[in-house]
Amino acid sequence: MTSPVTITAPEGTPFIEIVRDFDAPIAAVFNAYADPDLVRRWNGPNGYEMRIDAYDLTTGGRYRYVHADPEGNEYAFTGVFHRVRPDELIIQTFEWEGMPDEVSLETMRFSDLGDGRTRVSGWSVFPSIEGRDGMIENGMERGVVEGFERLDALLAH
Repeated sequence: MTSPVTITAPEGTPFIEIVRDFDAPIAAVFNAYADPDLVRRWNGPNGYEMRIDAYDLTTGGRYRYVHADPEGNEYAFTGVFHRVRPDELIIQTFEWEGMPDEVSLETMRFSDLGDGRTRVSGWSVFPSIEGRDGMIENGMERGVVEGFERLDALLAH
């Protein structure tokens, strides 16, 4: 069963909240965020290839990955993992290199809902409303929704 994604971006604020439930145990969902081979298989819009240049999901680790669309255009993202607690929490910075200097701070919490279900709740804080709006206008919702649908399929196996 696919759960809907709730994306909330209150007008006039630099915040985005994303909440999604998964029919999988918390350890499996967290592992899908932690293992770069799995991240590459589900993160981003359908039809895009993902290359991971760096991915160290540990406190103080960093990441950089690139999505390439079917036409060969590339979109790179980079950041630092500030705090990682397995099966519980990831706090990281996030920067789309297409909007340099608009670095957001993201917090993702993993909650055990019982019966083998997990909720991922994410909050992003941007340095400006314009930066937040730029992410939304450049396809963030599509990437999140389609990526989570692929994550569902990955977790089902």
